[in-house]
Amino acid sequence: MDITVRSAGLSDVRALAQVLGAAFDDDPIIGWLIRDDRVRARRAAHMFAALVRHQFIDLGGVDVAFDDTGSMVGAAVWAPPGDRRPSTLTELRTLPGLARAFRTRLLAAGQLAQRMQAEHPREPHWYLAFVGTLPRVRGRGVAHALLEPRVGHCDSTGAPAYLESSKRENIPYYERYGFEVTGELDVTAGGPPVWPMWRPPR
Repeated sequence: MDITVRSAGLSDVRALAQVLGAAFDDDPIIGWLIRDDRVRARRAAHMFAALVRHQFIDLGGVDVAFDDTGSMVGAAVWAPPGDRRPSTLTELRTLPGLARAFRTRLLAAGQLAQRMQAEHPREPHWYLAFVGTLPRVRGRGVAHALLEPRVGHCDSTGAPAYLESSKRENIPYYERYGFEVTGELDVTAGGPPVWPMWRPPR
């Protein structure tokens, strides 16, 4: 399969959100927040759309991957080094999409986000917020095509990178790119953990 990767624009957000919603349908954290598996992918897409549209797209670190038919099959959402705390206005713009996604679990989602933010490294770094591919193309190099250019950019500019893995089984995959587990975080107050991973530049 030929894979094409390019930077995402606002016109890509809807399709990107649907791809990530499907990619994260079996994610433990998303499952903890959205308990109904019949609507999980669709409601998670509301979250991804809101976050990408209002908090990430203008930062220039959102990439999308297409197969040889021109269908979007994967996406990676990065934030560059710097202060990523959204303004109050940005948070207000994001809130309706998050409410559509989480409904009665909105408060739990907010508390989870606060716990994760509190554990972010203070050293300037590239932050990989989300990377995902459609289930039908897993194992076919889409995630690699998305990650390799940004990781290479980190190395060429001497910048570290950081992510949180919400699946233990994904840790070896990220280790292939030089990420190292730095601990285990309980961001759900007794629910599924996440594993913070740090990557020094090579």
